Amino acid sequence: MPTYVRRNGVLVDKETGLPSPGDGSISTPFIMKPMPAYRSPVDGRVISSRQQRKDDLKRNNCVEYEPSLSPTKGKFRNPDFCKKRGLEVSEEFR
Repeated sequence: MPTYVRRNGVLVDKETGLPSPGDGSISTPFIMKPMPAYRSPVDGRVISSRQQRKDDLKRNNCVEYEPSLSPTKGKFRNPDFCKKRGLEVSEEFR
């Protein structure tokens, strides 16, 4: 398997100097930071990994929050709810 190096901004074969096949971009792994542990708001279990979070959502018949699923698109319209939580009612609901 050839080894590629970058020379003059171009990805080339280390031994032959021929350009690499493809567009020259390099695939690299994406590393995500560990998520902080929290208690499930539904059943109180400690969730400390993404897999546990996925399992918790499935176990409790929940879905990932998505503003487009909300009838108000994630905007607040209830003044009592907002007051209790220190939020503001969205402009279109005032």
